[in-house]
Amino acid sequence: MELIKDFGRLWKGVLFALVIAVPAWLLGKQFEVVGGPVFAILMGMALALAIPAEKGQPLADGVRFTSKKVLQWAVILLGFGLNLAQIAQVGATSLPIIVSTIATSLVVSFLLCRALKIPGKISTLIGVGSSICGGSAIAATAPVIEADDEEIAQAISVIFLFNVVAALVFPTLGGMLGLTNEGFGLFAGTAVNDTSSVTAAAAAWDGMHPGANTLDSATIVKLTRTLAIIPITLALAFWQMRQAHRAGGEAQSTFSLRRAFPTFIVFFVLASVTTTVFSLPAGVTAPIKELSKFLIVMAMAAIGLNTNIVRLVRTGGKPILMGLCCWVAIAAVSLGMQHVLGIW
Repeated sequence: MELIKDFGRLWKGVLFALVIAVPAWLLGKQFEVVGGPVFAILMGMALALAIPAEKGQPLADGVRFTSKKVLQWAVILLGFGLNLAQIAQVGATSLPIIVSTIATSLVVSFLLCRALKIPGKISTLIGVGSSICGGSAIAATAPVIEADDEEIAQAISVIFLFNVVAALVFPTLGGMLGLTNEGFGLFAGTAVNDTSSVTAAAAAWDGMHPGANTLDSATIVKLTRTLAIIPITLALAFWQMRQAHRAGGEAQSTFSLRRAFPTFIVFFVLASVTTTVFSLPAGVTAPIKELSKFLIVMAMAAIGLNTNIVRLVRTGGKPILMGLCCWVAIAAVSLGMQHVLGIW
């Protein structure tokens, strides 16, 4: 009801983000190694520079709504793409490597946050995006830690950079290291950040090794890794609540379940459970997943519109260094764990 009441002041900004999202989505389909979210952010930032402040003012509320609420809706729908039982069954063998790489990325981002004095929210987004599933993990985590649009754009930009490098370099690197087809599937699924880049790297490997069929195995590993969104976001939500409690003293003494577990994350988990319990077929879940991805693109367009690209470039050095360190550490641990487990 409240949403209907606010429609008059929101629709222009929402429609503007939608108009940007459509070409960004189509470009992402053509250039999957880059992806629609990155095109949307870049287009949004370019338009933010071109539109005078007074002309952009009528769009502001709708753009802000899209970058926050639409992003949360996208995360909820993302849950319908996760059949927990199926992923756990097929991806169980990769679990030790997945846990190790996620822990490595989070530890590296935490240490570099302190050492380089990088803002905590950017560090969290880069650590989570590097370790779990790139843009989707950032989309799920950002509302929980109350990251602003420029922090989200910074993290997405860093993740994008190393996605492209990994998709281009890893197939050749895997060949040089003598990885088996199974080994490269695990390597791509655990050491490449975003799903689109995982599929690009695995497809390139299959092209270099006819009959390898690593695309399926790499995708399953990546989906298994995506499940970490659930415990990570819940842990961060609880941490945020604890920090607020400490900052507010006695005023914050009452435990709030809603504060600890944001509503959209609860619905995300329920969507995953629904898909698992009722074994929803691909014919049902596939369109929902596509809608989720499109809404993420739309939200990223809004985030781009709220981002100062000049300031982003000026402050980008340390986050890029953090992303590089996380990426190298994850790749090294992925290969090291394969060696320990006797896969490579």
